Amino acid sequence: MIRLGSNSPTRAIILKEAKIDFVQNGGSFDEDKIKTTDPKAFVYEATQGKYKELYEKYGVNDMPLLVADSVVTSGGELLRKAKDENDVRRMLKLQSGSRTSVITCMIYKSLNTEIIDISITTYIFDIFEETHIEEYIASGECYGKAGAIMVEGFCKRYIKDVKGYESNAMGLCIEKLLPFLEESNEI
Repeated sequence: MIRLGSNSPTRAIILKEAKIDFVQNGGSFDEDKIKTTDPKAFVYEATQGKYKELYEKYGVNDMPLLVADSVVTSGGELLRKAKDENDVRRMLKLQSGSRTSVITCMIYKSLNTEIIDISITTYIFDIFEETHIEEYIASGECYGKAGAIMVEGFCKRYIKDVKGYESNAMGLCIEKLLPFLEESNEI
């Protein structure tokens, strides 16, 4: 059993589908304290901040800790979670017909293993249709997602090309985590 240090329901689904037993305990780290606009640096600092908060609270003696965070970058801009409908439209317009990358950082720590990984999944999107954008906004699914994108949902029909793992774009690169868990007999 591991402790998922994240409030993300999508990360929980990824672990469930991989048949990994876990408890979910997110934290309250304030990402707004991070000053950098460099996407890789931002996601690393956010993950480190969340990790430090949860490590101090729970440690790893009784259960390994897994923390992850994701950001999106398109057109050279760091895209975080949308604040309102106009922010969603702006982010989706930037990504429509463009190259968009999801950068996910994860930290896994147990008594015997420590992993820090930053992975990138890059998409080339077709042009998003306005009616689909409006339906997506009305559904509310765009909120709580970095860059307001959902590659397993709204964006799926617009993917022209992809390099990287879909699980990484969803917030947790399970393909990189599983070999370490299996090797250390921690699952």
